[in-house]
Amino acid sequence: MRRVAKLSAACIATAALALSATACGSTSSENDKSSGSSGDGKGVKIGLAFDVGGRGDHSFNDSAARGTDKASKEFDGSVKELTAKSSDTEADREQRLSDLADAGYNPIVAVGYAYATSVDKVAAKYPKTSFGIVDSVVKAKNADSITFTEEQGSYLAGVAAALKTKTKHVGFIGGVDVPLIKKFQAGYAQGVKDTDPKIKVDVQYLSHGSDTSGFASPDKGKEAAQGMLDNGADIVYSAAGSSGNGAIEAVNGKKGAWAIGVDSDQYNIPGLAKYKSSILTSVVKNVDVGVYDFIKSVHDGKPLTGNNVYSLAKNGVSLATSGGFINDIQPKLDAAKKKIVDGSVKVKTTP
Repeated sequence: MRRVAKLSAACIATAALALSATACGSTSSENDKSSGSSGDGKGVKIGLAFDVGGRGDHSFNDSAARGTDKASKEFDGSVKELTAKSSDTEADREQRLSDLADAGYNPIVAVGYAYATSVDKVAAKYPKTSFGIVDSVVKAKNADSITFTEEQGSYLAGVAAALKTKTKHVGFIGGVDVPLIKKFQAGYAQGVKDTDPKIKVDVQYLSHGSDTSGFASPDKGKEAAQGMLDNGADIVYSAAGSSGNGAIEAVNGKKGAWAIGVDSDQYNIPGLAKYKSSILTSVVKNVDVGVYDFIKSVHDGKPLTGNNVYSLAKNGVSLATSGGFINDIQPKLDAAKKKIVDGSVKVKTTP
């Protein structure tokens, strides 16, 4: 049985990695969750620092949450969650991770590349604590870098888009113009062009550099997608956190148009149920698997360290088939996957 209670605001008012939808005070949103039959907290104590958007983003953060929830339940654990804001500074990120370590949470999972520098710094101060970071490679000896070949999954999405477009015009929306999201763009565009070089690919980013608001602005996602649809695109792929929800909404409003989801199988997300008839597929990134593996390794006394890559060959990324909308092109998608896995196709990581 799981209980949810608000933590002391004083404890974490300064810790604001929280690009959160529901912030506590002016910084981060904080929840203490315990799972397991007894709820006595005798199991593993997990510190979970979400990226912008937090739990409930229907995408990246929710995938990390699924892995944490599974581990917490299986190991009779407790979880302390903090959610970031787009206005976070490096000091906020460091403080958030330090607060979790000071409170005895071990392991600590940092969700998102924005935590890279802070994980290296804080991990050095707490050598007996295991840190996991999603989507970035860090140097700390007591850290597990959980990374994915996003470009490979996105390549398959590009193949699907090229085979399904009627207008020979598709779009890509990136949340923030950073190297990680460039991997999604690069793979998608390559998949489209390798399938049909005559197809036009529109690209738009919602924010740039240190401004991470592009991951938590559904209104901006909707506006960007609408612009692409108005210009003739009939398929839009978004790698933009909760901003992608707005893009999916816009696509749902145009007959014959398709959206491609990201990170989670968005066809099966309850909060997006009314739009699922327009979700062609999703590039699923199994963050939940990586996070679960890390927490389990700590629980088992053999913490994972170094860079652990979850690739297409290892089912770290995949293309969702929910809805059956890509069943007719599945043989071609399988052929494209085989070429990537056997190395005959090298997918670019930069546009």
